[in-house]
Amino acid sequence: MAGSRPVDGIAEWTRAQQRVIALVTDLTAERSATIVPACPDWTVRDLLSHMVGLGADVVAGNEPDDHNEAWTAAQVEARRGEDVAALVAEWGRIADPLRAWMAEHGTRPLGDVTIHEQDLRGALREPGGQDTPAMAAMRERFAGRLEARLDDGLAPIALLGGSWTWCSAGEAADAAVEVRASDFDLARALMARRSAAQLRRWTTRGDVGPYLDAFATLGELPSVDLTDG
Repeated sequence: MAGSRPVDGIAEWTRAQQRVIALVTDLTAERSATIVPACPDWTVRDLLSHMVGLGADVVAGNEPDDHNEAWTAAQVEARRGEDVAALVAEWGRIADPLRAWMAEHGTRPLGDVTIHEQDLRGALREPGGQDTPAMAAMRERFAGRLEARLDDGLAPIALLGGSWTWCSAGEAADAAVEVRASDFDLARALMARRSAAQLRRWTTRGDVGPYLDAFATLGELPSVDLTDG
């Protein structure tokens, strides 16, 4: 199993925020209304509203343990009349307070920006930010979530990327099920951002079917194939 690199979570959050701001700053109103395939109830502007709203709520001390749908929906609704420029401006205002919060409480917000940056890129067909320390850290974190969700009695499953290998138990070479894809696609699959059909196509040994529920770490797997960029 590949080890994860040490990550400066606050610096990585800052870099991701800067990449997202660069991605959305010059969007037309039409493009900001693009549906996000990974979050099909939201447009690009809605998803940005959530990303900004999450930071604002964290700084304000309004953060439920489960990050439930009502909480995230309220972030979007509260900013319903704001355009992208106004959202970017608000995000800029809360950046320093949020960094100070993370220095004291930990870098949970890094996961949100890392995941949703790629959701936005998928909607806008603008690849980038795929090989970052934050993405590698999230891949390791979500591999742990997959392992915790596996039903008792399932044989080991191995995920084999270009430079990253993970197995739920034992050696990858001995796993009953083997899934091969790029490091990035495996990371996104662990975040429930790849379809069951994609996972089946990437399976080079065994049957991934009994394992699919465990990949639904952030809700149901998408019903259509997803790419990011």
